[in-house]
Amino acid sequence: MKKNKTMIICFILPCLLTLFIMYLYPVARTQIMSFFRIESVTSDVSTWSFYGLGNYSRIFGSPTYRVSMWNMLRIWLVGGIFTLSFSLLFAVILTSGIRFKKFFRAAIYLPNVISAVALATMWIQYVYNNDYGMLNKILGALGLNGVKWLGTDTKFWAMLFAFIFGAVGYYMLIFISGIERIPQDLYEAATIDGANKVQQFGKITMPLLKGITKTNITFWSVHTTTFFLWSKMFSPVDTEASTIVPVVYLYDTVFGGKGNANRDAGAGAAVGVVLALIIVVVYFVMNRLLKDDDLEF
Repeated sequence: MKKNKTMIICFILPCLLTLFIMYLYPVARTQIMSFFRIESVTSDVSTWSFYGLGNYSRIFGSPTYRVSMWNMLRIWLVGGIFTLSFSLLFAVILTSGIRFKKFFRAAIYLPNVISAVALATMWIQYVYNNDYGMLNKILGALGLNGVKWLGTDTKFWAMLFAFIFGAVGYYMLIFISGIERIPQDLYEAATIDGANKVQQFGKITMPLLKGITKTNITFWSVHTTTFFLWSKMFSPVDTEASTIVPVVYLYDTVFGGKGNANRDAGAGAAVGVVLALIIVVVYFVMNRLLKDDDLEF
């Protein structure tokens, strides 16, 4: 028995050490750093000066940070509604017994296989380009004037649409996994009782997808708070108000950038803590709103 316990400890200990070094320690250090004035992430602890809630006061008082939070809220709300709605729609269609469902499933998921950098480049160069982009080519063929898709007024929505296009397949597979777990007996019984497809969807499918929906909303919240690459791809030189998000503001604050000439790792840590708290709040709110009930399995 003692040998078994020793073996178990020997196998678990490396995992626990890795978890502590790679996750728990950085999280704890970031929280501590958010209360200190620190120039660089590599600064010695002896150079830190206690700042209290000063870093939080600074970031919330920054107009750039408030714009970035507004952009993130729009991505989370508008993007979330469209992404999860289309994901659920495709999942329902592809689990309804249509022909070539494997082909369509692979085609919809394909953007997730492509590198995000390559995908963003394709949208910027071959879809939104003013001269030879696909959208302006279509408008020209219809006798309409081209649109400056990457202009100041439209860049945010162009970026968001491209991101939604790439994200739908990921969430679709999660919804499919949930729908395929629902016993077909429930649908057969509902059909015998005279329920149509819409009624079956509202009374059977959606109640039994509470857990999956909660998972997708949480994942979407994480993807929204870490929305870095797409923002930098659509504003590769200088950070712009139309595309900035909190994680980009964090990067510019820590390493210096437009509007943040002085590096401030403490303020950057405060931004990271705020983003982490947002995820925690979303998680607990989803658990309260989408409680598992007796129908859940």
